[in-house]
Amino acid sequence: MRVLGIDPGSETLGWGVVEGSGLKYSLVEYGTVKSSPRDAFSKRLLKIYNGVSEVIEKFQPDALSVEEAFFAVNVKVALKLGQVRGVVLVLGEKSGLEIGEYSPRLIKQTVVGYGNAEKHQVQEMVRLLLRMKTVPEPHDAADALAIASCHFHHAGVQNRINNAKLKLKMR
Repeated sequence: MRVLGIDPGSETLGWGVVEGSGLKYSLVEYGTVKSSPRDAFSKRLLKIYNGVSEVIEKFQPDALSVEEAFFAVNVKVALKLGQVRGVVLVLGEKSGLEIGEYSPRLIKQTVVGYGNAEKHQVQEMVRLLLRMKTVPEPHDAADALAIASCHFHHAGVQNRINNAKLKLKMR
């Protein structure tokens, strides 16, 4: 399975592609889609749409994992983040991808073992999990790789639950 993780942002959107099966996975590629804060927000959304479309086309993921919206102090920031997430989710549906959404706390808990982990701790654990020589930069891309890794852990559990339910129905 190949998973595209997305850390949504209207100025810097992080993406990371990880592939494998079960809890064994490895790095494929990662990067960012950058938009200028001086551009109209609609143009930034279009740039995000085109950038994520290119990533999906190039890497052909089976699944999309996205960070869930969180409560922000600034309402405008929260609304913009929601619109970016909407663009990404529509792209995932349009591409026929399995979609997983995970809270920032669950991602950190899964990858670092501590739900209040800091950015540098997430980066270091991603480096270790994906056997990278250096921490992935920028942190937006590292977060996207953490989100993709989180999907492997939780989708695997969900698959085992679904398989167990199927076995029970066959009896």
